[in-house]
Amino acid sequence: MRNLSSYLLMGIAALSAASCTDNTDTPVGPSYHKDSLAVFSQAEWLPGGEKGTTSNEQGCYSNPAPAVELAGLDLTFKNGENFFEHNANLFTRPFWGLGPAWVRTGCEFCHPSYGHGKRQTEYRANKMGNGYLLVIYHPTAGVDGNGKPYAANSYITEVTGMPQTQAMHPFKAPVDEKGITITWKNATDEHGNKFPDGETYELSYPDVQIAQSAFNTKPLPTNYEVRLESTIGMYGTGLIDAISQDSMRVQYQREARFAKLNPGMWDHATNDWATTAWYKLADGQKRIKKFTYGMTRATLLDGPGGNAIWNITNVTRSDRHYLYTTAAWAKAMSEDADVIESIKKEGGSFSSLLHPYYGDGSTDSIKTLVNKLLGLNRNTPEMRADYEKYIVNAAPWNGREEMTDEDFYAFGVWHRGLGVPKARNLDNPEVQRGKKLFYQMGCTNCHRPSWTIKKDNIWIDNASKAYMATHPNAKFPTYDDTVIWPYTDLVQHKLHMVNDIRAGWCRTTPLWGRGLSTQETGEGSRLHDCRAKNVIEAIMWHGYSKESDAYAASQKFYRLSKSDREAVVAFINAI
Repeated sequence: MRNLSSYLLMGIAALSAASCTDNTDTPVGPSYHKDSLAVFSQAEWLPGGEKGTTSNEQGCYSNPAPAVELAGLDLTFKNGENFFEHNANLFTRPFWGLGPAWVRTGCEFCHPSYGHGKRQTEYRANKMGNGYLLVIYHPTAGVDGNGKPYAANSYITEVTGMPQTQAMHPFKAPVDEKGITITWKNATDEHGNKFPDGETYELSYPDVQIAQSAFNTKPLPTNYEVRLESTIGMYGTGLIDAISQDSMRVQYQREARFAKLNPGMWDHATNDWATTAWYKLADGQKRIKKFTYGMTRATLLDGPGGNAIWNITNVTRSDRHYLYTTAAWAKAMSEDADVIESIKKEGGSFSSLLHPYYGDGSTDSIKTLVNKLLGLNRNTPEMRADYEKYIVNAAPWNGREEMTDEDFYAFGVWHRGLGVPKARNLDNPEVQRGKKLFYQMGCTNCHRPSWTIKKDNIWIDNASKAYMATHPNAKFPTYDDTVIWPYTDLVQHKLHMVNDIRAGWCRTTPLWGRGLSTQETGEGSRLHDCRAKNVIEAIMWHGYSKESDAYAASQKFYRLSKSDREAVVAFINAI
């Protein structure tokens, strides 16, 4: 089947209408005047609409959307912001509860200044700006050390899906950072990394290796590969959350006419969602997946926000009253002589964090408790019973919820209330020419400019519901009747890059606000693993392979003059 961008031959006007309307097929704004695609409507200065757009001055990624003030949630937003800006710890409320193993101690390590992660040469969890998550998976099908079969491209089960490289004393991290290496390698495309006018560009990618000896698990993983996925900006995620799955279905139906979509998301035979496109939420409802590069989560309060504040730090709450750990790590720690000896020396005191693992002080007792308590990783009646039996007024939960329902509700208001920066320089002729070229090349086939949010059908998590049940004035910011300009189709595509993302399918990343990344974070790297240091490199990676869904569009960019290439970059940085 031909790659998606080759269908631009059908005509730019038809493509604009197909890419940029909501599920009623009604054009969304006057930017589609027949006389010139370079005309910007007044609405395009406000990428998040009137309810979701903030300033573009320094610090703008952290600004609350106007919807927050409209709902009278300014103070709640600030309270929730505290949990993003403060590191979790072991002892001090309200930020206590870290561990026993964790990915990061705080959110800004991954999201510097609320933005995209930065390109790294080594993996260090608590290096500010390291937004990398380790993706450790089986490239081919097989059987693990416990005799259980696994499928190709599935995550290894010996460590958590977001692998942890930090742990509280005396436990050892599931993955030892000293055993992780990141090597940047150069790539050369069919053009020799040179434009027709002689200007050159670089293509490089990270090769990541983890030595088997770096894993503190029993069994050790086998048949695995590693990739990196970097975080994206926090801003505007509430607006993405508000896009309806009915509108998404229409977008998928349009694109399915021209290209093969991820069968895990779209059933071409029925021209509708695949059964695996649905995500089961905590209250039993099902919603279509839309978040993360791999489309693994469906809603903000059960996905990027609700999930991350729990599994990144391992801080529990009423709706997630269990640990983010694996049985393989618990078993390894229960058989580690250094761990056993430390608990014998330090766990006898009731005030010690190690007291729950002490038992009667014998080796067998400690081994049993470490294995049991570090393995409390599911919300089952049996594990609840073990919690009541073994963990009372002590670690890892200290006998109380570590994050209260009120605190998590405030965190949700903050996350859903982050606005999008106002567009810049749309009255600049170069930016306007760049927009026209962007549309003509067919980039809007995947980077759909706008979506209409008619009704914001927000899904609310159980912890927030519990708080709201006793606080009738509590609410969330919502975005009914709003037109937004994120420049994403919320569909996964394949670019067929060397050392590509796991399984090859990657969701189109929103472009809004990315032009402010250097201003806000000090770096403007792009793509899922920060392999592109700038916009030019990102575009040329889209055409690295002739199999890429964006190959035809990228080749049109390649053939542009230098001034036209700069105009396209100026447009992308302006929106």
